[in-house]
Amino acid sequence: MSEKRPQAEAQPQRRPLPLAGDDRHDRHDLRADCGNCFGLCCVALTFSKSSDFPVNKAAGTPCTNLQQDFRCGIHQKLRQKGFSGCTVYDCFGAGQKVSQTTYGGTDWRQDPDTARQMFDVFPVMRQLHELLWYLTEALTLPQTRPIRAELQSALEKTEHLTQGTPATVAETDVAAHREDISILLLRTSELVRTGIRQKKKDRRGADLFGARLKGADLRGVTLRGAYLIAADLRGADLRQADLIGADLRDADLRGADLTGSIFLTQSQVNAAKGDAETKLPQSLTRPAHWG
Repeated sequence: MSEKRPQAEAQPQRRPLPLAGDDRHDRHDLRADCGNCFGLCCVALTFSKSSDFPVNKAAGTPCTNLQQDFRCGIHQKLRQKGFSGCTVYDCFGAGQKVSQTTYGGTDWRQDPDTARQMFDVFPVMRQLHELLWYLTEALTLPQTRPIRAELQSALEKTEHLTQGTPATVAETDVAAHREDISILLLRTSELVRTGIRQKKKDRRGADLFGARLKGADLRGVTLRGAYLIAADLRGADLRQADLIGADLRDADLRGADLTGSIFLTQSQVNAAKGDAETKLPQSLTRPAHWG
């Protein structure tokens, strides 16, 4: 391994903790900043030829569309060119964190000896940043005041893991850490949905592929890990619904109300279909391809 690789000795300023009730907290450092990334998702990850990608690409092999400046040569035409999978991917800011903090701005082309390790670090960092996204959201919810101290502790511990050297980040037992966080996120869900869910059916992990749920009252329902691929959710009420891990690929959200839904991510929204009448949480943006 090259000796010139920075070891992230300088610690960046900590992110301010979100305030309870502030659902406008923008989570700036948990949003992808491709201009400060070394195109890691275009190199480190595997592509499999499918409806999401027109070609196969092995992990560690740069996409043929990746330019020398680490920008995508077909960024504005990804969907037209068959790379819809790229348009729904979200690294939660892990790309710039690995590029600029973990490796101090030295890219894998400048120092090829770091490439393999960098590509191993990136998916670990991405998972940690996803957990930071959920924990930050949980801390903005006024209903979580009873467990705020535990949430803050978990966020700080996760943040600390992201600040490690390349070796320590790569060796992180993300699965074990995720299990601990999952307990807190489940408690968050229960606190938020108390008094709303009433006797509504638990849809956790449910197979709702192509389900006809047009206009359905799904307020406060847990849809954690549910398969909602191509489901008809037009005009559905999803306020305060728990959507963590729900598969929304091609789900029709036209006219649906997702305000106040919890643990919804930009990648889930990007994978779905919607329109100008779809209501989203303030922390998320309307995808350009929705029109």
